[in-house]
Amino acid sequence: MTDYRSQPGFEELAEFSACRQKVRDAGIKLASNLDRAWPRARTAPTGPIDVVDMFSGCGGMSAGFVAVNSLLPAYRLAMAVDIDDLAMMTYEQNLGVKSTKLDLHNYASRQDDLVDIVASTRRSSTAPLILIGCAPCQGFSSHRNAAGESDRRNNLFLTFAKAAAAIQPDAVVIENVPEVTTDRYWPVVAEARKILERAGYKTVLTAHNMADFGVPQNRFRAVMVGMRRPFSMPRGFLDERTRRTVRDAIGRLPAIKPGEVCSSDPMHFTATHRISTIETIKSVSQDGGRRPFDVGPESLRRFAQRTGGLAFKDVYGRLWWDKPSITITGHARNPASGRYVHPEQHRGLSLREAALLQGFPNDWAFSGGLGPAFLQVGNAVPPTFASFLATHLLGELLGNPVDNHDDEVDIKESLGSSFARRISSLKQDGRNAYDPQVAR
Repeated sequence: MTDYRSQPGFEELAEFSACRQKVRDAGIKLASNLDRAWPRARTAPTGPIDVVDMFSGCGGMSAGFVAVNSLLPAYRLAMAVDIDDLAMMTYEQNLGVKSTKLDLHNYASRQDDLVDIVASTRRSSTAPLILIGCAPCQGFSSHRNAAGESDRRNNLFLTFAKAAAAIQPDAVVIENVPEVTTDRYWPVVAEARKILERAGYKTVLTAHNMADFGVPQNRFRAVMVGMRRPFSMPRGFLDERTRRTVRDAIGRLPAIKPGEVCSSDPMHFTATHRISTIETIKSVSQDGGRRPFDVGPESLRRFAQRTGGLAFKDVYGRLWWDKPSITITGHARNPASGRYVHPEQHRGLSLREAALLQGFPNDWAFSGGLGPAFLQVGNAVPPTFASFLATHLLGELLGNPVDNHDDEVDIKESLGSSFARRISSLKQDGRNAYDPQVAR
């Protein structure tokens, strides 16, 4: 791995990165104040480190790298790759970079072509490069895993690993659902690691609750980093007592009615609910209430009568004001999809509320209607987490090498049949998901 610290243009970055505690403190401050830093980041000079974001979506991960430029010029978005036209429009609107429409399935056996495409976007062939790959996660998700390893989307995990091995970036970042650490998908992940390790990369795989990094949401994700020298993985900086809450994220927003567009923010609007849906919501107590046993659609009542228990307990449930939200998915606009009802207003979440709970800056605009926009939010990497990760990587790329590889947090084998079983224990005792006693 090239030592860039003494090269022209890296003096300020090298000085900043020399102390890892200084880097960590800066990352915490940035992730904790992303809204304040974002206007400055959008107009700040770019830096000498190229970033190529494959499966870039609406820009969550890229936003985190751009945010670092509010501290000092560090990163340049060299290329974004996706196939979703609306997400690509959102990316360009907010980040000023036009995404390239490529289906990476088509490059599974044409790595040289992909290498040439990436090379054409680089500042220079000698500039440092970070390659990001957050492949579509539906094939891995516990919500849609019937196809298992045969799901074509899972092959993108291997396709990206092969692309990284051919492109030879200084650092590889992969983010996905935590189910990649379980029995069903471990063969895919293990093969991807072999591909990267044969290409000279040391890899570490960890699982984290994004709430530990300032995201006001309990969202567990797997993160893999590869570099050609020993490195440390990011550690969260919040715990169960200090995590950001729903109130912190959306408490200041004006009240709106179902289907109403806020006059001061066109992204603050919800789905138009049926009268029966609104009546069901009204029966749910404020601030974390759950749907009563005998309330809701007839299908749920029949199920409850037949089983003697409350069916789908979180359906039509309200978020708690003073806790992080549940995981924001692409279906979070629908109160019938889970605990996605406002803590006190009689409606589901607005697009702006979902975006803020996902850690987006408060002026992020989304292309497409309500449904496509919610899918963009739900599929995104939280920019809050991405900003901390991007800051952390400066210390690993330009700081003095660590003495030992970060083996103690590495998930080296499958965690079993289900990651969901681990989530309850992680929530119960407040431990971070990278705790080696948890990740074994």
